[in-house]
Amino acid sequence: MTTSIYANIIKSVKWFFAIILAFSMTAGPAAAQGIPLVRDAEIEALVREYSQPIFKVAGFKSNFVAIHLVRSNQFNAFVADGRRMFINLGTLRQAATPNEVIGVIAHEAGHIAGGHLSRIRQAVAGARTISIVSSILAGAAIVAGAASGSRSAAEAGAGLLQGSGSIAARTILAHQRSEEVAADRSAVTYLERTGQSSVGMLKTFETLQRQIPVTASSIDPYVLSHPLPRERIGLIQNLVNKSKFRDKKDSASMIARHKLMQAKISAFTEHPQRVGRRYPSKDKSLAADYARAIVGYRFGKVKRAQKNIDKLISRAPNYPYFWELKGQAYLEGGQPKNAIAPLRKALKLAPGQPIMQTLLGHALVATNNPKNNKEAIKVLTKAILKDQTIANAHTQLAIAHSRAGQTGLASLATANGLFFLGDIRGAKFHASRAKKKLKTGSRGWIQADDILKFKNPRL
Repeated sequence: MTTSIYANIIKSVKWFFAIILAFSMTAGPAAAQGIPLVRDAEIEALVREYSQPIFKVAGFKSNFVAIHLVRSNQFNAFVADGRRMFINLGTLRQAATPNEVIGVIAHEAGHIAGGHLSRIRQAVAGARTISIVSSILAGAAIVAGAASGSRSAAEAGAGLLQGSGSIAARTILAHQRSEEVAADRSAVTYLERTGQSSVGMLKTFETLQRQIPVTASSIDPYVLSHPLPRERIGLIQNLVNKSKFRDKKDSASMIARHKLMQAKISAFTEHPQRVGRRYPSKDKSLAADYARAIVGYRFGKVKRAQKNIDKLISRAPNYPYFWELKGQAYLEGGQPKNAIAPLRKALKLAPGQPIMQTLLGHALVATNNPKNNKEAIKVLTKAILKDQTIANAHTQLAIAHSRAGQTGLASLATANGLFFLGDIRGAKFHASRAKKKLKTGSRGWIQADDILKFKNPRL
């Protein structure tokens, strides 16, 4: 009996402190935290278009908040450290309209604008105090019971100690539920200020409500981190009914791009048979052709895949991402020389796009042609100046520098690539090598020194 009581105490304390760690951890590189991120020029551009009006009315400066795509089929989004927002690919694929995704973005923007991350940490600190006080009282009861020979008193104290973790956890969860309601209200305000409907948010909550597998009466609302969907539906419904933008629809062009995005996500993340069921041969839409073209290049022969991609381009010759797909198919099909022209075309239609620049640089490097190596260094350097978090840009730049005999810069590029992948130990190893080969005080030397001085995030 006593053994099981103390086992439960240990379990309760461990569980409570696991919650504290989850809310107190300083965010480091996403890769280091095990978050599977995805980079895609087309999807990122569309999501950025969805978010910019919301971010503006929320009071965020340009590029203040970065949005990251997470490879997960679940419908979810979250924020970290007040500067980063994460959206699952599952959210983008399942959302029937752009407005539904925009509602999700608006909700997460509400968390950032409301400073909810810092406030939840304060709630954790308060809950920790509650737990400590309860533990002191419980310890006193256990000692008193043991001293008096009263087993019931000792067990009562043990029960109090076990319950202290539950009290603290409920305190945190109650605080988090209130923040969710505040973020919902902020989201509606942002949508109203940008002249957009809140119906998308309402549909999202209705979908979540249908997915709850048990009856509402069996759910204890005090152990949930979010209010029940039915509660949120009631709040949003009242606000939607009062809005003059209730019936505002997404533009036809945005809906078309949304469907292309969903086709791309499906084709890249799902089994070909499932993609075929989503986009049967009788579906002649541009999105369906896009999905089939992607599956064709991923699982078929390059020559046949290129014919499907050319059909896409003939239907929308000025859509840069079809040209990007053409170049990507050639590059991944082992024909980097053929990839260069379509990637140049894609960049002409979407100038300065760093992910496309990285693909072009990769193709130039993969030709293993000394004439292309110099251009590859220029293109990849531009991509990194625009977005230094693209790990493959650093990798390809390292190869190009190595071929040019610039071993110090090659080591530095390798170090930077590993750093943004979250491999801090590997990054420091190559930074040390780079620092020895670069001129003291030079820009590259300083970058290497910064990596060596970097300290891993701690609690």
